[in-house]
Amino acid sequence: MAKSHSTLLTLALALLGLLPLAAADSLPAAATPDPAVLKREWIYASGPHPSVHASSLVEVQGRLLAVWFGGSAEGNKDVCIWLSQQDRNGQWQPCRQVADGQQPDGSRHPTWNPVLFQPSRGPLLLFYKVGPSPSTWWGELKTSNDGGQTWSPAQRLPEGILGPIKNKPIELPNGDLLCPSSSETPTRPSRWSIAFERSPDQGKTWSSSGSLHDGLQISAIQPSLLQLGGGQLLALGRSRQGRLFRISSSDEGRSWGKIELTDLPNPNSGTDAITLRDGRHLLIYNHTQRGRSPLNLALSQDGKEWQAALVLENQPKTEFSYPAIIQTADGMVHLSYTWKRQRVAHVVIDPSRLKPRPMPKGQWPQE
Repeated sequence: MAKSHSTLLTLALALLGLLPLAAADSLPAAATPDPAVLKREWIYASGPHPSVHASSLVEVQGRLLAVWFGGSAEGNKDVCIWLSQQDRNGQWQPCRQVADGQQPDGSRHPTWNPVLFQPSRGPLLLFYKVGPSPSTWWGELKTSNDGGQTWSPAQRLPEGILGPIKNKPIELPNGDLLCPSSSETPTRPSRWSIAFERSPDQGKTWSSSGSLHDGLQISAIQPSLLQLGGGQLLALGRSRQGRLFRISSSDEGRSWGKIELTDLPNPNSGTDAITLRDGRHLLIYNHTQRGRSPLNLALSQDGKEWQAALVLENQPKTEFSYPAIIQTADGMVHLSYTWKRQRVAHVVIDPSRLKPRPMPKGQWPQE
């Protein structure tokens, strides 16, 4: 009886956000276990906000931090930015609010799509969006000098600069931050176009490439950046044309080639990608043209030809979406994603254990 009461008390405290949520519940095992998967858990399982989306991860001083937006429902004015961090034992701590959409004139708007990034020098950066909708939002930035414990007041980014829309910046060899950005116009049809924004001083001053295509023939947003070496960059991301887009640069993002569609399917849903320290590239995305399941991991040697690496989630008519991916100092890969719009999931991968398989013409191989 005492054990039963203890379990119920633990669950109740977790639901109130007073205990680390992973202690009360655990992420269901994958349908097909894979030796590359070291851990599956919740960052956020339940608590003060019922609807969550668009997580981002960063490693600071050997510990992970995660952010997401949460509230009653996406687009509502009560939607704020929330943060959880790991303790020294790797346990996720109760989340706390770190930004909202309150404006100096007293008005309030929803917040969207937070992005964490730690430059090699300077403070930890938290980018996010504020505004009624993606076609009318603007970028805001907060900084932290103590690893996310405390944050500066919100700073609105300059006119025409939105910051990274969903996915993290990269730091170039000269120290510049290059942010993968995009915009959606209020016109009908809306023009979805990508751009890249550059800051040489950790977000104090900015320049932008401007929109790189018409936003209609290929409607693309939310790029991720891969570094191919020798100043070559490749951006991949979401489109409304049923496939992922790509666009490349040979001069560290100062100029860009023509946008085109890849063979990989995309259901008009967010993706993310990273270049590993061994030079390979990982892409996390929904390998389908409809719905937001399954959620998949693909691997590439050159950023162009992709192989099937892992199925993270696969449940029809269910949403697993808006993933984030980073590699930590120990070489492990950490993923976070929206689980049914109710929770934030965290998965740890050992990239050396991945066993990629050919994916001719973008067809995921049968199990």
